[in-house]
Amino acid sequence: MGGLGGSPSLEARCEAAVELAARPLRATVRAAAAVLGAIATRAVTALAEHPDARVTRAALAGGRVVADLWRRTGGVDPAGDPYTSSDRHIRHVLVRSGLLGFFATAVIVLGASQVSSPFTLKWTGAWWFGIPAPSALLDAPSPHGTGLFLGVVAVYGGIVLLIRVWYDVMRLATRHRGIPVARLVPLLVAWTLPLLFVAPLFSHDLYSYAAQGEMTSHNINPYTWGPQILSAASPFGRLVDPLWQNVPSPYGPAFLTLDSWIVSLTGHNPLAAVEGLRLLALAGVAMFAWAIPAIARSYGRDPAVAFSLSALSPLVLLNLVGGGHNDALMLGVMAIGYALARRHHPVAGLVVIGLAAAVKVPAILAAVYVGWEWLGSGLSVRARIRPVATAMIISVGTMAVISEAAGLGWGWIGGLTNPDAVRSWLDPATGLGLLAGHIVSALGIGSYTFGLITLFRGLAMLAAVVIGIWLLMRSDEIGALRALGWSLVAVVLLGPVVQPWYASWGFVFLAPVVVGRARRLVVAFSAATCFLGLPGGRVLIHGVALANPAIVAVAVVALVAILLLVAFPRWRAGGGARAGGAGDPQAATDPALS
Repeated sequence: MGGLGGSPSLEARCEAAVELAARPLRATVRAAAAVLGAIATRAVTALAEHPDARVTRAALAGGRVVADLWRRTGGVDPAGDPYTSSDRHIRHVLVRSGLLGFFATAVIVLGASQVSSPFTLKWTGAWWFGIPAPSALLDAPSPHGTGLFLGVVAVYGGIVLLIRVWYDVMRLATRHRGIPVARLVPLLVAWTLPLLFVAPLFSHDLYSYAAQGEMTSHNINPYTWGPQILSAASPFGRLVDPLWQNVPSPYGPAFLTLDSWIVSLTGHNPLAAVEGLRLLALAGVAMFAWAIPAIARSYGRDPAVAFSLSALSPLVLLNLVGGGHNDALMLGVMAIGYALARRHHPVAGLVVIGLAAAVKVPAILAAVYVGWEWLGSGLSVRARIRPVATAMIISVGTMAVISEAAGLGWGWIGGLTNPDAVRSWLDPATGLGLLAGHIVSALGIGSYTFGLITLFRGLAMLAAVVIGIWLLMRSDEIGALRALGWSLVAVVLLGPVVQPWYASWGFVFLAPVVVGRARRLVVAFSAATCFLGLPGGRVLIHGVALANPAIVAVAVVALVAILLLVAFPRWRAGGGARAGGAGDPQAATDPALS
């Protein structure tokens, strides 16, 4: 952009940026910075010249809020009351939270198991109970009547109650520093137990896993064939979502090997295999439930808060355990690898991270950060290149060894493009592409939706790379683990498809280090994500219209009671909670969560 006399115009800078975009990534980053700088300069100039000074003050105040939010992602928590083992109040809150959380997940299981509930697959053979009779079903869901209404009310009410109880535990852990993690483990057990007996929640992915395990156990490479290759009489293939019938697997060889072992050990029974795969996901949650507090200790943070924010999160319990997604295994192994690196065992940690990447490839990002930190902080980029390269060689080498040992090869790399088959408005890039396609079609220009979606997804992934590089370069200032966590969040939000459980990638790794407003942001988004993709108001209204009025009245009373428990914690605590305790409404303004 040199060679221009005077101050270049916004248009000139944009033209120069377009020319640079075709060059390597460094030039692209420089161009993006130039464009953003020009836009920011023009915006600030316009604000300064605006006749109404209130607009300028409001804009500058908004900028200060954003900057303050970013600064508050670091720091330390305010001092709280120290934990004492004889504190009866803490014991009372934990017991009550354990019981209420168990009740909440049990209600969710009851609601999802209604015959006409829309939250689980209702095809013949999909589960041991909660499936309509074949004569009424005809292998197609038929949601209607009181069962649908009760199912929706129970699931939504149970999720709301579980989120409220989780928030109470989070608040207790932040106000009473040093609660032993062992005191919180019974809550994880109680809240998880009902979820082990329900059909896969909110997703059919577990059936795809089981089908791919069946294929692998019979030496059919899932990287070459989709589940449709299984016999038409096979219940494994019949339960797979039609969208994925002809799609090769995008999962790593480590997961497919474990998958095939589980299918074989369960006697090639699809439902037993599904439950075995859910237990594998539970093992992944148990892994990071151990590793995340250990990582928190290595940073001088409270392990109980990290445990509560990660392992007890309703997002984790409902999606990773209830849904059985293999993201749980990836996160568990990845967290153990990072914990080993924090304990000064970088090589062992990188081998474990390579194993995690052989489950799902996003785990490889942790290897970059382990290599970046290997020689310490405050080093130049040049000094970090060799350890990062060494870290990648170790982790990718581990993946290569696993691929060769499994005999499946590297075909899963091609499967990473599978998300292109999904078009969801939940994904920002896809949503923009769909919107642009509709606008272009409405203008009569033609149908370019596919190309526009591809364009916006490509730009979003480029933005994710730019953000990831920026966070890596600033990791000494930001904090390496926070940079890793926010990088994972950027990959999810700017990826080609957004699934609710993907949010757990970044949130689990942010759990040990976020404080203040950043922690509140993680809590809020974790809670909101629990409702993404669930049947909404139309289903509920339909159920109200068809259900028995008496049933509707009972359900309304139950929902009102749950909402009152959520809105007025003093009532739930029996009206006599200690000042500043978990049942005190004033504790809702706890500075550790605000």
